Amino acid sequence: MPRPLPLVLVLLAACTTYNTVAPGGALPPPTNLFYDVASGGPGTVPVATLLEWDLVDDGSISAWNIYSRGNTSEDYLLRGTTTSNSFHDRGVPELQYYVTAVDFDGLESAGSNVVTVDERLTLPRASQLFSTSLNGAVALVWSDNPFEADPAGFRTYRVFSTPFNLDTGECLDTGWVLEGTTVAPEFIAGALPNGLPRCFGVSAVTIEGFESLWSPIVDDTPRPDARNIAITAAQFDASQSGFRFWRDQNADGLAQDTELGLVLAGASPSADFSIERDGAGQLWLTPVRLQATVAVYGDGPIPDLTSIDIAPVGGYSAAPVQLQPGYGYAVQITGSPDGFLRYGALRATHVGQDFTIIDWSYQTDPGNPQLLRGAR
Repeated sequence: MPRPLPLVLVLLAACTTYNTVAPGGALPPPTNLFYDVASGGPGTVPVATLLEWDLVDDGSISAWNIYSRGNTSEDYLLRGTTTSNSFHDRGVPELQYYVTAVDFDGLESAGSNVVTVDERLTLPRASQLFSTSLNGAVALVWSDNPFEADPAGFRTYRVFSTPFNLDTGECLDTGWVLEGTTVAPEFIAGALPNGLPRCFGVSAVTIEGFESLWSPIVDDTPRPDARNIAITAAQFDASQSGFRFWRDQNADGLAQDTELGLVLAGASPSADFSIERDGAGQLWLTPVRLQATVAVYGDGPIPDLTSIDIAPVGGYSAAPVQLQPGYGYAVQITGSPDGFLRYGALRATHVGQDFTIIDWSYQTDPGNPQLLRGAR
């Protein structure tokens, strides 16, 4: 049901003079007329109006007439006739509508209630939008201020996305698609290819169908990840002491298919890093390939792997770094045939004497340091 109209609109409706033929008297007027608009896109004017009213079980009704006007100084004119209790008015909506019932002799009932297509009911746009890179997906969270502005008038949020050009920093204007709708201020856009950047935006829709302006636009890039991977210290089991984020035949000139998250021998020249134990029983992350360097992320423990948002610009080294529980680490990999840097990240969830358990993520998009994306 639409929201109650402002008092000024009710007064306008009360002054309406219906341009109908003489009422048949026996026909009851249509009741509970309401509307729903279809938007041309976030922040644009509606492009169609769906009118509906209660169905009356009266065999003497042959049709319904729909009347409209563009402003309150005009007379109502016949907009259309239908045999169903709904009418789809394409194009920019008129300002006001009402409906009459028509019998088989052409006599009309009194008019229904008047509805006013009031674009002033549009909700404010979401003021903030945040995103998190996931494996084959992007998690979106935004401010709930559109709902909070008018809970009774809020219907849903709509989530949009389009390809993003990392080199030019631009969203593809002609590629926007609807990812889905939700009543909560959060959404996971799934089934997305890893390594392909996309832009995201959110709009709010009223119960009448009016769509707000977009939220701020954010870009994000899904990337592979995995949780709870055990890697042993070389001094305990050398065959399981190395790790390779990504091995791809296109990037490395190898014959095998693409492989992600490989646990292998620490002495293997293919390993990005190995886990070594020193004389004091401490575990160290040691780069193996010449192309791999490592940097500690931040100054202390991080709550989750997704806390590693953008790979650091500098601070990488081929020197071993001590593993500490809860700490995050970024890995920079150079020397690919395409000439681009690639970035990985890991968080040590457990550090013992014989093995460590890590969560890891890797950005397959060349040159893209994005492992999680926040607000822009």
